[in-house]
Amino acid sequence: MSLFSSSRSEALAISLDGVSYPLQLRRSKQARSIIVSADTVKRVVRLTLPTYASENQALRFAQSKSDWLNARFAEAVPPVPVEDGSQIAFRGEPYVIRWSPEFARAPLIVEGEIRLGGPAEHVETRILRWLKAEARTIFAEDLEFYCTRSGTDLPRLAVGDARRRWGSCSGRKSIRLSWRLVMAPPHVRRSVVAHEVAHLTHMDHSRRFYALLDQIYESDRLVADRWLKEHGRGLHMVGAERQSPPAG
Repeated sequence: MSLFSSSRSEALAISLDGVSYPLQLRRSKQARSIIVSADTVKRVVRLTLPTYASENQALRFAQSKSDWLNARFAEAVPPVPVEDGSQIAFRGEPYVIRWSPEFARAPLIVEGEIRLGGPAEHVETRILRWLKAEARTIFAEDLEFYCTRSGTDLPRLAVGDARRRWGSCSGRKSIRLSWRLVMAPPHVRRSVVAHEVAHLTHMDHSRRFYALLDQIYESDRLVADRWLKEHGRGLHMVGAERQSPPAG
């Protein structure tokens, strides 16, 4: 295995079993040690460095993690295209996308299919737009339900596409949720919403926080957590850019 850079102006790359992956370095005042991660969606290796660490130290550390990095890329979930004939999930149920010029432009669920018409080249754009709109409506209902159960004022709702968090809470002001949760089973999606609502009262993961979460959430949060751990990567791959294999 080797690391190389043709010049300082070119991006670094790391070679894993003869395959070259872009290598991205970032310095952080909060970092206490060098951290390496594999972005299996964009197929890049990221290194976070403390301010005192040198670039050469970071490169040597990445070299030492070659086996771990190889394993992460080997187990990566492939991108799921959003196109006619592909299968995606909605509320935890699988649906096949069907396009026909005879169908209405707006996506409609019919007999196990998501059907839509309009320009064929815009199928992905309109399916993703539809999923995000459905997500906002469903999340708003979930949010109102759990805020009522916890006796908490309804915060602002933001819908995004964060890679590292399914949800986040900004004090008592707003809750942000990943639109991709609309593809997960309802008990999984609702566990994330309930989790963030509990943070409106307790901005930590203390015993009081989990006591409130268990009080307002109607199912088993550990089961939901396991589902996200096992299948969450797959949600992120829906509509992900299909990239050419890195150069050997």
